[in-house]
This record gives sequence, C-alpha cells and structure tokens, in this order.
Amino acid sequence: MGVDLIFQVAAIGIIVAVLSQLLTRSGREDQAMLTTLAGLVVVMLIVARQISVLFDAMKSMFGL
Repeated sequence: MGVDLIFQVAAIGIIVAVLSQLLTRSGREDQAMLTTLAGLVVVMLIVARQISVLFDAMKSMFGL
C-alpha cells in the first residue's frame, strides 16, 4: 500500500505530463488542460480512497 501508492501517483503524473506536452506542442491547449484536470481528478480519487481506508482502520482500532 505505501510504496505502490507513490508509484501509481508518479506514473499518472508522468503520463499526464507527457500527454500535456504533446497536446500543447500540437496546438491543442484546451485538450492539454483537460488532460491535466483529468489526471488531477484520478489522483484525487486514489488519495480519497486511501484516506477512506485509513479512517476505517482508525474506526476499527478505537472500536467505533
């Protein structure tokens, strides 16, 4: 869970950066921005899922 999450976020960041650069250089700035926003949303969903797992673990630890 720990290192895998970092690698997932890094891989998404690299892919989004490459796609954004390609789209920007081909004159499609709007699509590059949408690609960047989509990458951000995906990373935020991954992080939100991990935060949910953390809170579930804390609830079970404290018996709530």
